[in-house]
Formats: sequence, C-alpha cells, structure tokens
Amino acid sequence: MRAVFLCEVKSSIDRVYSAETVRKIKKEADLDEKVYDSKYVRANPGDFKDVAFVFSSWGMPRFSEDEIRAIFPALKGVFYAAGSVQGFAREFLKCGVRVFSAWAANAVPVAEYAVSQIVLSAKGFFRSALEIRETGNYAKGAELSDLYPGNYDIKIGVLGVGMVGTQVVKRLKTYKCDVLVFDPFLTDEKAETLGVRKTTLEEIFFECTVISNHMADNKNTRGMLGYDLFSKMLPNATFINTGRGAQVIEDDLVRFLKERPDVFAILDVTYPEPPPAGSELYGMKNVILTPHIAGSKGNEVHRMSEYMFEEFMRCKSGEDCKWEVSLKMLETMA
Repeated sequence: MRAVFLCEVKSSIDRVYSAETVRKIKKEADLDEKVYDSKYVRANPGDFKDVAFVFSSWGMPRFSEDEIRAIFPALKGVFYAAGSVQGFAREFLKCGVRVFSAWAANAVPVAEYAVSQIVLSAKGFFRSALEIRETGNYAKGAELSDLYPGNYDIKIGVLGVGMVGTQVVKRLKTYKCDVLVFDPFLTDEKAETLGVRKTTLEEIFFECTVISNHMADNKNTRGMLGYDLFSKMLPNATFINTGRGAQVIEDDLVRFLKERPDVFAILDVTYPEPPPAGSELYGMKNVILTPHIAGSKGNEVHRMSEYMFEEFMRCKSGEDCKWEVSLKMLETMA
C-alpha cells in the first residue's frame, strides 16, 4: 500500500508534516520521504502506477481527469493537510478518488483569532489603545473605552456558518450574548442547535456591536459587502474580516470608514492581498491590518497533518471518515 508526498513546494510538506507524523505514516504505509512535484510526475508517469494514497498540503498540483486516470490508476485517496481544496479536488473526485481536507483543523486558529478580536473590539481595546499611544492622553483613552458595551448582553453578527463560523459561534456561546447569523445554507435545525438567530445582512449590520465575516469565497459572495451595509453600522461598532477580501467592496469600506471614525475595521484579508502600495488602508487610524495570520501559523500547522493522519487511519480501517469532501460540498465550501 504505497503512499507519496505530492506537492509543488517541498517546504510546505517539511513545515506541515512533523517528524512524528511522518514516522506514523511510514509505520502504516509504504511511504518514501521524497516530495514529488507535477513536473516530475508528468515526466515519470510510470513511477506512480501503484500509489494508493497521496499526502499533500499548500501547493497540491492540479491534474486533468485524463492524467489522473493514466498516472494514478490505483489511487484511492488524497489527504490534504491544509484548507481549501477548490484548486484541485474536482478532477480527482470525478475519477472516483476520495479527497480529504484538514479544513476543520485550519478552522481552529481562525476561530480563536476571530473570537479574540471580537472580545477586544467590544471592550474598545483598539480605539482606546490607539488614542493613548498617539496622544499620550490616558484619560481620553479611558473615556473612549467607556463608549463600548463590553462582552455581556450584546449582539454579535456572524456572516457564514460553515466550519469556521460554527466554531466561532460555539466559542461565543460561553459569553452572554445574542448571536445573529447570515447564512442562506444554514438549516433551521442547525441554527436551533447552535442557539443562534438567522436573519438578514441588513439586520446584522443595523443591530450588532461586532460583525465577523466567515463567508465562503464564491461568485455569489464576492462584492457582497458594500456601502449600503456598512453605513448601517452602530456607533463604535467593529467589522472583522477573516473570510476573504473579495467579499468586501474595498472602496466602499474606505469611504465609510472616513465618514465614521468611530467604527473600526480589523482586516486579516484584503483584495488584492496584500493591499497595493499607496492603499489608504495602510494609513487609516480606524483600520487594523494583519497579514493573513488568522489561519494556522507556527506549530499550529502540525494540527493539519495530524488530522490527515487520523483520517487516513479511519479510511484504511473502513471506519466512517470525518473530513471527506464531495462534489456537492465544493459548491459552498471556501
């Protein structure tokens, strides 16, 4: 039962797969530690006739259906130790190859990041800290912080209740807050289980102290968040984006933030990413830019390969798998 690493970027495999996880894979499968890229695969197709399992991460190559059938006739599964599989999965799935993703593992640090920013935002952390740093006026910083409600008996808006949004909601339920959500695909049953209220984008922007975006990136969500929505935000509200930058009409957000210096935007994603030189986002006092750090960083990336090893063991033993991706799921996944 042969397994290989397949990735265009060897450093991705070296970074994501810890020595312990590689050791465990080798114990359960005939794995060599070489990382094969698409150039080598296409030049040496005969080397992969007996490969049953592929392990990968950021940089997984894309192959056509014809290539997959010719080069990987024995392939049973692809274990992707990263998040989105949109760039390569369809062709494998159409060839009957199972695809597994560590999107749930990558969702953990995103949810942790988002909730931490929500908590700080509702305390007025960013605005008061900035005031003290820039003016040295401690009293003014304290005065500004008093404008914020804190994290008790407030309304928080969550846009998108997929894997990340669900984890955000579950963490928020440890606070006394009302969580309003927008997600056309969220069933009433799941909403009731999570203890959230489904509503419209307009109501969320009109009523919520903090709004956190976790919508999947697709043609229906791009450009969905514009001036009409932002202009409805409460005094001293905060917009947090760890979803995708393309979901925001950036010019509209900049225009609104200029008009409303009391509102803060915490942007871990932008479009394009990073913002081009000269972008007004760099210099705005009510914008906090972070360089796409919400996802797995540092040692957190090892969680993704551990998830995929555990999934491999379930697949190998015939157990029900947790993180398998289907063609239907690709319609709404990030």
